[in-house]
Amino acid sequence: MKKTFLAIILILSSFFLSAQNIPSPKQFLGYELGEHFTPQYKVVAYFNAVAQAASSMVKVQKYGETNEGRDMIAAFISSPENIQNLENIRQNNLRLADVLNDKSGDINTPAIVWLSYNIHGNEPSSAEAAMKVLYALVDPNNSQSKQWLQHTVVIIDPCQNPDGRDRYVNWYNNAVGQHFNADPQSREHDEPWPYGRTNHYNFDMNRDWAWQTQKEMQQKLKLYNDWLPQVHVDLHEQEYDAPYYFAPAAQPYHEVITQWQRDFQIQIGKNNAKYFDENGWLYFTKQIFDLFYPSYGDTYPTYSGAIGMTYEQGGIDAGLGIKTSTGDTLTLADRILHHYTASMSTIEISAANYQKLVSEFKTYFDNNMKGVDMEYKTYVLTSSDQNKIEAVKKLLEKNNISYGIPSNTNFSGYNYHTNKNSNFTSEGYDIAVTTMQPKGRLIKVLFEQQSKLVDSATYDITAWSIPYSYGLNAWAVKENLQLSAYNNPKPINEIQSNYGLLIPYTSLNAAKVLAYLLENHVHVRFSTNPFTYKDKIFGRGTLIVVKGNNAANWSELVNKACSTYNVQTYTVETGFMDAGSDFGSSDVHFIKAPRVALLTGENVSHTAAGEVWCFFDTELNYPISQLITEHLDNINLSNYDVLIMPDGRYNVFDDDKNIEQKLDDFVKAGGKIIATESGAAKLASMEWTGIKLEKDSSQNSDSIIQKNYGDAERQSLTTFTPGAIYKIQLDNTHPLGYGYPNYYYTLKQDARAYTNFKGGWNVGILPANAYVAGFVGSKAKQQIKDGVLIGDKHYGSGHIIIMNEDPLFRLFWQNGKLLFANAVFLAGN
Repeated sequence: MKKTFLAIILILSSFFLSAQNIPSPKQFLGYELGEHFTPQYKVVAYFNAVAQAASSMVKVQKYGETNEGRDMIAAFISSPENIQNLENIRQNNLRLADVLNDKSGDINTPAIVWLSYNIHGNEPSSAEAAMKVLYALVDPNNSQSKQWLQHTVVIIDPCQNPDGRDRYVNWYNNAVGQHFNADPQSREHDEPWPYGRTNHYNFDMNRDWAWQTQKEMQQKLKLYNDWLPQVHVDLHEQEYDAPYYFAPAAQPYHEVITQWQRDFQIQIGKNNAKYFDENGWLYFTKQIFDLFYPSYGDTYPTYSGAIGMTYEQGGIDAGLGIKTSTGDTLTLADRILHHYTASMSTIEISAANYQKLVSEFKTYFDNNMKGVDMEYKTYVLTSSDQNKIEAVKKLLEKNNISYGIPSNTNFSGYNYHTNKNSNFTSEGYDIAVTTMQPKGRLIKVLFEQQSKLVDSATYDITAWSIPYSYGLNAWAVKENLQLSAYNNPKPINEIQSNYGLLIPYTSLNAAKVLAYLLENHVHVRFSTNPFTYKDKIFGRGTLIVVKGNNAANWSELVNKACSTYNVQTYTVETGFMDAGSDFGSSDVHFIKAPRVALLTGENVSHTAAGEVWCFFDTELNYPISQLITEHLDNINLSNYDVLIMPDGRYNVFDDDKNIEQKLDDFVKAGGKIIATESGAAKLASMEWTGIKLEKDSSQNSDSIIQKNYGDAERQSLTTFTPGAIYKIQLDNTHPLGYGYPNYYYTLKQDARAYTNFKGGWNVGILPANAYVAGFVGSKAKQQIKDGVLIGDKHYGSGHIIIMNEDPLFRLFWQNGKLLFANAVFLAGN
């Protein structure tokens, strides 16, 4: 008893001594919050200073580092008793979620409230607000926060995107004078490309929670899944004229969202509204920001058991202050105060309901473990290439999802390929997940063939099912199948040969091997037709590396690449094949290492360009030159073999016909242009390409139709295609289709298609009944019924490759990456 009493005295003494020295943001930074933008390193320094001064209440953890080397931190704030017991609270919470099974979890525990700020770098007020929230929570004069922290552990991630934030802040601090200019047309409100919204690779990380393609999100989600909070808020900014937005969210809600999760959003919203009403601040709820696409900072936490919410403050491009359309001046200080108020209100209502939050949290995971409301209990994926299965395995591991292989393959279920029930047929390598585990609802959302929409006015794509996005056949099974341990890949056998080595071309990993070999000056060939050697059939695209004309270490380089990327090579001792073409045949083509360039700049979508850059830099590990489109007049395109035109406006081509002529000359001279999305449409609009878009027959009527003004939004949905999956017919005898079956699942985001490629190849076309999943407006669906989506046209000595969709979509569309690599390395070679 005496020891316990002394421990309490020591904690309280430490608290009161340190509390008197806790620096406010103004004391530490030297200015009031809102007077200047704070660089990331100072935000981190302030959090560390508070943690040092109030060590009994605050712990700061560095959980990661950005691509540019900036620290990523999270602060844990609670009462001294809770901070002393922090690790036990975390472990107990994981027991409540059935993640830890060493003993039962105790529901008499604080609720965990996680506040995430500044995932979009040019929405900077929230990181400033994070400092204000931190100080308010530990302010010795704030009796309210002391009471809240008895029942909550507050986790603050002050800046989820340090690279993007500093890109914006450094630019703005350079553009602003001693006093801000509120004129919206002033330079300080016109941020240059590629803007601060995204991370180093121009990725929008608020679309990357589930997929974790980016380093920052991989590190954040590791920490997040180590805690699994009851409440999570992602704080953003929107266009500066907009009022504040907070929960409840707009429809559609995904059906897995529980009634409690829906109801408590309303409680939080009403508590926020109380404070906003007191101050006369405008706000809105239940509009725009829905809970459907699984990779946002509100939906991913929701599908992981939390009350997940987005808060949006008007403020993009506002700088330190801007005149709004109503004539008022919106300042950074205003924006900070609004975010601060919503943050504190959320902590308050969560503390008041901590017991209910914890008990409902436990119920959520208990129901997951029982498979409640799950029509399908098991999802099984299969492939003849283990690397495709391994890609799914890596995604599951990032999300703390358990997996295995079916113990018995004698079962039937819904077949994703045929869209009907059938017996399971293994293609050689399998992976299976059961929904009866802690992440059960998230698994359903990620794997289900068709998600149910209660409202088609959605904020993002409406289809993403892993079997389609990863290009795998799959079965959804109503029974909870018994699973055995997953078979990890066996080590690749090193192969020696006095003549050559063969590399099967059946997955993206083979393309990575090819990129490595070309970058290391190894001469590689590929076969355009199948051939047989020693009774083994090698398919189209098989890579052939022979001793002749290669450096002495050619075999070492091939084995190293294949070991790195898990591709088994085969020895060949002669160029004379048992069947099919010999290696000296015209069917076997030499692969010249392409010099690749990517168009970027104001005319180009920064996120689309970022996908390509990141794909080359982090996955293919192959060099790519980023060219500013507006400077094409002064760029020598003969230095490149491949020019990539991602999504963009490309108005520069309308203003300067010399640039268009340069593209014409580039292709005629043997260059290759790969154009996607609006980049493809812009290229097709150039008469010299001879490529034409299909006409929209639905717009031909001249009759006068009166439209109901009140139904304007609903009317617009008839032509809306936010992101639906289509199964297109693929010519896999063409180099673009190597490594694929005779079909490809594409994510369609518009109604565009192209006419027949005269003098070229219609590689990917829309067959009848191509629709698979996702929302497509009624008029758009009528239009998307035939046409070319992927084409290759020979022009002069070069090639034009059109891809109407984005095969690298957010880099989670795994199925499209090989297609893009084929366009770069094989097509037109």
